Amino acid sequence: MAPRLLQNFNGGRAYIVTSNLTAVEALQTTLGKLGVTSICPPLTDGRAELDIGAMQAERDILFIDGDLDNPVALDTDAGSRQPPVPIIGLVGVEAPSRLKQLVNLGATAFLRKPVQGAAVYTALFLGINQFLLRGDLRSRLDDMDRRRRGRRAVVKAIIARMHDAGVDDDEAYEWLRRESMRSRQVLEDFCEAFMKARAEALDKPTRRLPESRSAETR
Repeated sequence: MAPRLLQNFNGGRAYIVTSNLTAVEALQTTLGKLGVTSICPPLTDGRAELDIGAMQAERDILFIDGDLDNPVALDTDAGSRQPPVPIIGLVGVEAPSRLKQLVNLGATAFLRKPVQGAAVYTALFLGINQFLLRGDLRSRLDDMDRRRRGRRAVVKAIIARMHDAGVDDDEAYEWLRRESMRSRQVLEDFCEAFMKARAEALDKPTRRLPESRSAETR
């Protein structure tokens, strides 16, 4: 199920990274009307004094001025990962390199400078909800990839169960499925744990009788 679309941004916190505060006056005013607190972190040597690791995805929004050269310490590798919080780009110069930088940072919406108050809600709605949808899609893809890699363990576990219990593949699979449900694990995780426990049991050395006792039995 896709995440519910967020329409009310009251209680949010917006970090506006720019060197041109006059261009974002309407942005700050409109955010205040929407219940969003505005913070403009200072720039030191072109970098915003901002603790990205302390930001909260469910609350914070990051506005980044595209006319600045890499003002935030984020990876700029397109498609590599989800940014930690929703990012909205502030666009002045519409040069392809500037737009590409914002896209690579993970911007999901844009506002033209100087910002017009009427455009702020739309940018917030698109930027935040696209961020949520992308995060949900990324989680689903990661889960699918984990399950795909886990299929190998499932096949191994079926073969092992067939060998140990003398059953066919259907019975082995059903047993594994029932046991995974009983242990409240997904099938792939249960099969990995099953194979690990089985390997450890097989690796245990066979117990040997003491020499005196083994001589008496001859």
